[in-house]
Formats: sequence, structure tokens, C-alpha cells
Amino acid sequence: MRETRDAQISIFHFYAPHALGDQLNVLSNLLDDHPLILDCVERDFRVPDTAATGASGLSVESVFRCLLLKQILKVSYEKLSFHLSDSPTYRTFARLHDDQFPSRSGLQSTIRHISPETLEQANQILMSRLFEDNTLSLDWLRIDSTVTDSNIAKPSDSQLLNDGVRVLSRLMCQSKDVTGVKIRFTDQRKKSKSLSYRIFHAKKAEKEALYPQLLSYATLVLKQSRNAITKVRLAAKKPENAKRWIDKVEHFMALFPIVIDQTQRRVYNDEDVPASQKIVSLIEPHTDIIVKGLRDVQFGHKINLATQQDGFITYCRVEEGNPADAVLYMPVLNASQSDYQRIPTSAVADGCYASQENVKSAKALGVKRNVFSKMVGLTLSDMGVKKKTFELLRNFRAGVEGNISELKRAFGAGKATWKGCDGFKAFVWSSVLSYNLIRLVRFSSG
Repeated sequence: MRETRDAQISIFHFYAPHALGDQLNVLSNLLDDHPLILDCVERDFRVPDTAATGASGLSVESVFRCLLLKQILKVSYEKLSFHLSDSPTYRTFARLHDDQFPSRSGLQSTIRHISPETLEQANQILMSRLFEDNTLSLDWLRIDSTVTDSNIAKPSDSQLLNDGVRVLSRLMCQSKDVTGVKIRFTDQRKKSKSLSYRIFHAKKAEKEALYPQLLSYATLVLKQSRNAITKVRLAAKKPENAKRWIDKVEHFMALFPIVIDQTQRRVYNDEDVPASQKIVSLIEPHTDIIVKGLRDVQFGHKINLATQQDGFITYCRVEEGNPADAVLYMPVLNASQSDYQRIPTSAVADGCYASQENVKSAKALGVKRNVFSKMVGLTLSDMGVKKKTFELLRNFRAGVEGNISELKRAFGAGKATWKGCDGFKAFVWSSVLSYNLIRLVRFSSG
């Protein structure tokens, strides 16, 4: 990893005379006007083992700009690598040297090095500056929640059991190359895959007859994995590699019994297993089961966010579990005070956020008007508004739906494709930051 910043370094670097080229040019200048964001990102790279792309490595500035470019273009790392090799406009925005052509793997390793906490702080720095300069106002705030999906297939008991058999068996196959110890075991992957496919497409009575066999494969693989760990600990020729291998096996071994248990409870006991006790993915075990009203079940995380008059996202939080919206109202207002030292005069949210306690707490904080689009147990007097003001704020609240739609549609926040819980949060925050920056470009351009 080279120095933090790069100046524009080649006469062959230019922005194409196109709407996107103009937009990236303005965005580049805006980033230069907010150097504290880059200082914040730099802290994630102050470690000796930071990966580099190419012979000399990318600067921190280039890595951060590549992250923004990826979210704005909504492309894969492979496509991003191609665009950065092919397009002078994208190379100019990323501030790459003439000899820098970052690969897919290089981009992935460096971009993913930026933590979700850093991206959240970068967004806060950007918004704080805009409020301090009176560029934006925080007088009116609208609050809503949505769901960002995890990058998983729709879960089923049979597929989860097959995933456990497949992943643990694959790790045992890799043991010789990774640890130097060859593991002898009975490979159940082919049988498990075939059986899970049959169960998935079978009728209920046939499913119940086939599940015991699939569960027996799962139990056998768990036993084989325990024996494999014992053997590797005793005979490993590569201790450091062996530790990493054992950690991976133990990680999946801790999750697999939960999958076996929930399958037995659901199939044999006909039990409704609470969502908090379920695992819907062995690869993304952090995934929550979210049910909003009577709509379809989604698998990911609930996102609580707020936008102000101009549509900028001032607050975003990836929630754990599926908390009621009513408990998510005050954290937004408290964050407004702690992050920006500002209290909105008017706050509006959907009816599911409504409660007497929320109105009381918000007024104590200094919010004059607290409006909920549906008056669930509240009167206009309770909310401190007249009918005309209520209708005005209710119409204002509808704008957050468009903000959420743009965040998902244009910046990919509908589904987080980065792995792990931190990856999920980093993906959401990179979408939020890109959304705010592009909105600022449009705002600045009139």
C-alpha cells in the first residue's frame, strides 16, 4: 500500500464529455473538499499485512474511490477490474497510475479491508460538514425501516443439512494440502445431494420417510469431523495452517447441530421453531428472518434509517433480529443529537412507530411535532399538531419511500453480496455513503 493520496498524474487521464463523466468529475472535487473522510479510511490500512494490488500497490485514496465506483456502477469485482483497465474516465476518477491495472482479487482484498465502522464514520463526517456549513437543514426528519437481503438461497431443512455435509466433507478433503494430514473418511456428499433434492421435491409423507436417512448422513459427518480434528492436532505438519483449518471446521461444527435440531423439531415434532432459534444459512449464519406485516418473509437484516428534507440519509443502523419499529424511533432522534448536535423540530414516521411513550420522550428531547402516518392510539392533540400540519408531514413522510427505493435500486442495497456479518454491514454503509455523495453531486449542480 502506497501513500494515502495521489494527484492526477497523467495527461492521458481525463473525464469523458458525458453525463456520467461530468458526475464523476464533480464527485472527485467533492471528495477533495472533504479530506477528513480519507483520513478516516486511512486508519483501516495502518497494519503491516495490508494487501496491495499490483507491483507498487494502490494508494488508500484509490482504494476508497474504487469502492465508490463499484457501488455507483453496481458491478462485480471482475467487471470493475475491466472498467478500470479500459476506461480513462474511471481510471481518472480512481487516480490510478499508468502502470496500475488492479485485478479482481486485488480489488476485493483491498476494498473489503475498509470496515463498516469506518464507512459509517465517513458518512457522519460528510453529513456533519453539510449541517455545520448550513448547506443542509435537519429541521424535518422522516424515519422508516426496510430489509436488506443476505446473499443466500431461500432456505429449506434438506438443503441446510446437505450444506453441512458438503462443507465439512470438503474441508476434510482439503486437509492434506492445508495441514499435511490426510483424513480418511466415508464421503457422503453425493448421497446427501441426491437425497436432499428428492426431499425438496417430494410430498409431505415422502419427506418424513426420507429425512431419517439424510439426518444419519449429517450425524455421521459430524462424527467424522470430530475425529479429523483430533488427528490433525496430533499429526499436523503445518501448525499455523492447521489452526486455521481447525477453526473453520469447529465453526461449522458448532452450527450444524443447530440445523439438525431444528429439522428434527420441525419435521418430527411438527413444532414451530422461533425465528430467534433458527439458522437459515451455514455460510451467512448472521442472517435474520424478517416478517413485515403480512408481506413475504425475507432473509437478511432490518435496516432502520432516516432522511431529511433533501433526501440525504442522516441515520442508518443494521438491526439484530426483528425488533418492533416502535423501539427504533427514539434511537434515531438520540443519534441526531449525539452525531450532529441538532434536534429536528418535526419528526414523522410510519404508524408502526407510534406510541405514547415515543411522543413523550421525543417532546422531552425537544422535538416539537411528532407525527405518525397512522394515528395508532394517538390523537392530533397527543402529537401536538393540527390537521393541516398532520397532512403536510404525512405527505412529507412518503418521500422516504422514494429514498429507500433509490438506495436499493441504484446503489444495490436490496441485497448485500459481501460475506460475513461485517461484510453485510460494510456493504450497506458503502451503499449509503455512495447514495449521499451522488445526491450531494446533484444538489451542488442544482
